[in-house]
Amino acid sequence: MIYDNIKNLNKYNEIPANVKDFLTGLSAETPVGHYEIDENIYVNIDIYNTKDIDNCKLEAHKKYIDIQMLLDGSEGLDYISVDGLDISEQYDDSRDVMFFETPDEPINSVQLTPFNFALIYPHEAHMPQINYNNKTHSVKKVVVKIKV
Repeated sequence: MIYDNIKNLNKYNEIPANVKDFLTGLSAETPVGHYEIDENIYVNIDIYNTKDIDNCKLEAHKKYIDIQMLLDGSEGLDYISVDGLDISEQYDDSRDVMFFETPDEPINSVQLTPFNFALIYPHEAHMPQINYNNKTHSVKKVVVKIKV
């Protein structure tokens, strides 16, 4: 996983130029919705409340790389390699998602804040939407899906 600030997007050649342009053009006022960037890339912008970690799921994808970034609010994001994880819900091809049991071993964590992004590869399980500092936050989140 890559975690960085949007001002450093140009350091990452694996992020397509049209995605960089889209992300740098966003603001907290950007409308919620679904945006098609091209035939292999789309974006969802949503508003929701973060949740207690016990109500969050560890997930991974096979078809898409995620870029997750907040426009407003704060949330925790945990991540770990999918290697050796126990599957709790088998892969759903139509939704491109599978879920895992939370492992006993420590999981890496980052705090998503506005305009810091996490680039998450298919071999990385991630648990988004976690309350930060044990507090529920209203967040406005951008999720970019880039087909691999």
